[in-house]
Formats: sequence, C-alpha cells, structure tokens
Amino acid sequence: MTPADPDPDRKNSGQKENFWVQAARYSQLAFVFPAALVVGWLVGAALDRWLHTTWLYLAGILLGIAAGFIELIRTAMRDTK
Repeated sequence: MTPADPDPDRKNSGQKENFWVQAARYSQLAFVFPAALVVGWLVGAALDRWLHTTWLYLAGILLGIAAGFIELIRTAMRDTK
C-alpha cells in the first residue's frame, strides 16, 4: 500500500458504483422516450378535441419525440464531462 492508494479495493468499488449509476441513467431512457411520446400524444389529442381539429395529435407526437431525444442528448452530455 502506498500513501496515494491506501485501499486498492476501494478504487474497484468506486468503478462498480460508477457503472451502476451510469446503467441507471441510461435505463431511465427506456421510460423517458415512451412517456414523452404518450404525453405529447395526449396533449395533442386534448387540443384536437378542444379546437375541433384532426392533426394536432401528430404535432404532439413529434414534440414528444423531440423531447425524448433532447433528454437522450442531455444524458449523454452529462456523462462525457
């Protein structure tokens, strides 16, 4: 053991924790994408009923997809720093 590395097992446990934290961050995307899509669709469908139109649900779906990709980019950028 050297003074710079008092416990070699501690370094390995930090790497495992880091792996699990990253896995949790990326697995949240499996829920964020569908949730953003469904919320966009629901808002668009509600606006369609309120304004008596038939196309706003498509705009809501597109905005939901864009929100999902924005969250993907934010998550990826957070891990590259």
